[in-house]
Amino acid sequence: MDAKPGLPTSEMICFALYSATHAMQHAYKPLLETLGLTYPQYLVLVALWAEDGQTVGQLGAALQLESNTLTPLLKRMQAQGLVMRARDSRDERQVRVSLTDAGRDMQGRAAAIPGCILERSGMSLAALTALRDQVNGLRDQLRGV
Repeated sequence: MDAKPGLPTSEMICFALYSATHAMQHAYKPLLETLGLTYPQYLVLVALWAEDGQTVGQLGAALQLESNTLTPLLKRMQAQGLVMRARDSRDERQVRVSLTDAGRDMQGRAAAIPGCILERSGMSLAALTALRDQVNGLRDQLRGV
């Protein structure tokens, strides 16, 4: 698909993924604005709802973000009262991120978001899941995983 020079963007897989990412974030934006969250903040919360008390390194790996991107994001979320950051008592080099009561409460307030995105996609859950798995497979192949 991307092999020929001069290929129109409409035929390029890289552009399809790039523009789909923008469209997905655009679909999330009004849902998250009502909660006072950005998309990256929502992703951090989703990761912490799945497993609270992760280290910054664990969060970075889960979200595929570098610490120089993640740390300022976590500082803003701490200022909003959504998370707490603290040095690990067993390893001072590690910083653990934990949900506050407000961060845990946000889970209930955000519970409808996945269903809204599913509906907006116009796809079945099975089709969307298969697409996600294909995109993840492509990502892993490109990274040599």
